[in-house]
Amino acid sequence: MTTKRTLSSLAIPVLVLAAGSTLLGTAPFPERQAPRPLNIVLMGTDGRDTITAAEKREFHAGGIACNCTDVLMLVHVSARRDRVSVVSMPRDSYADIPPYRDSDSGEERGPHPSKINGAYAEGGPALTVNTVESMTGVRIDRFLQVDFRRFIDAVNEVGGVEVCTPRTLKDSATKLHLKPGKHRLKGGPALQYVRSRHVDGSADLGRIQRQQRFLVNALRGLKAKKVLTDPVGMARVVDTLLGSGKVEQGFAAGELVQLAAALDKVPARALEFTTVPIAGFNATRPDIGSTLAWDRKRADAMFDKLRADRPLLKADADPKPKDPPGLMGYAPVRGSRFACK
Repeated sequence: MTTKRTLSSLAIPVLVLAAGSTLLGTAPFPERQAPRPLNIVLMGTDGRDTITAAEKREFHAGGIACNCTDVLMLVHVSARRDRVSVVSMPRDSYADIPPYRDSDSGEERGPHPSKINGAYAEGGPALTVNTVESMTGVRIDRFLQVDFRRFIDAVNEVGGVEVCTPRTLKDSATKLHLKPGKHRLKGGPALQYVRSRHVDGSADLGRIQRQQRFLVNALRGLKAKKVLTDPVGMARVVDTLLGSGKVEQGFAAGELVQLAAALDKVPARALEFTTVPIAGFNATRPDIGSTLAWDRKRADAMFDKLRADRPLLKADADPKPKDPPGLMGYAPVRGSRFACK
């Protein structure tokens, strides 16, 4: 895996120049032979120390952070850049953390069990990526991590994101309360939307589906405003997402701008969303608590398709997602099913 660190507070002109060179014909991600698929790990962390006390109160985002990943998605972009497959991994999934060297103490730690979101708390994005590679057999090329601050600011930068719901969404913890219909959410309310997991009995699986719905409609909104193909506008969004140089990121700014331009050509029907197939709950362990067990046979078959750069859905398939989803996860659905009508 190639890891890149962004420069602190990249200036817009620099981003535009970087984007311009790639958009004018340079092969994407030049260190690899094109065309090749691209596998990205998207991490949504629960880091909240950069939002204000007032924001924590207003958006009910207080509490003690576990310094872990609340959102973990494997995003596969096809070699032809004409299809994107997104596989969400529930944060309570059982994981075997691979061996690593602690960056602070220098001590070696052997493989051990954990919840998958704990990999970030132990070893940051590098260990998270290694854990995902170990569990999926998929080579990861890039990663992007987004905390509360960068999420709120990025959503505000694009003027909010439209979401829709056929039923009332009310969460006792985040205080989300959306009536049936369409809603344009600015940064803070959008954070409440993607964090809510006490809406119904689907818990984290329902939250995952809302996160995927949010991604589809965010992409749709960016396309409608032609932001994805506007180097200046997209550079601002990218600068917000990547944040300070103190935060390790697996993307350079120009790469992310270029990827956005490629995604502009991908229709919602060519977006595939699913969760890792779940077999049920493991027995509770005193060291890691209650965890979800992946259905290894079905999961391996799905990851085989990603490694072979094949779609998860047959060409004529267009299944309707269940809302709320079941606790065993859900089979692939097209992004067009998640788009607001």
